[in-house]
Amino acid sequence: MANVRLAHDIAALFRRDLTRLLQELQAFEVDETALWKTLPGVTNTAGHLILHIEGNLREFIGRKMGGCPYTRHRDEEFNGPAIAFVNLVSRVEDLRAVIPAVVSELESASLETSYEEALQYLVHLHGHLNYHLGQIDYLRRVLLRANAIDFVTV
Repeated sequence: MANVRLAHDIAALFRRDLTRLLQELQAFEVDETALWKTLPGVTNTAGHLILHIEGNLREFIGRKMGGCPYTRHRDEEFNGPAIAFVNLVSRVEDLRAVIPAVVSELESASLETSYEEALQYLVHLHGHLNYHLGQIDYLRRVLLRANAIDFVTV
């Protein structure tokens, strides 16, 4: 029972931080082209980092843990062409719905078979999301000369 509770708690963290990712993305609406710009010494754009977060979570949580069909194209996450702002928003909204649902539906038995490994894997993936979320935030602040966002809680 404790493992089910833990899965729900981790799902809530993903829901919160994917909501924050969506809010960061929506803050680029004032200049959508900034999503695809870099700064000196920075190799990734905010848009590509968002695509990378999506690919990572869909592959490792969606497909591997949840059995959701997905084919990852990792190179395109970093080097693919810019996509329309509304399409990127739609993809993040879908990700925000799918990933917490998969995590919260992990059955106690699936976590117990390799409890420590599954827990470590989910914590790693959550940390990876937040690492790139911070990069996106700094890119947005510098490129748009903007302030921190007052995140809406879920």
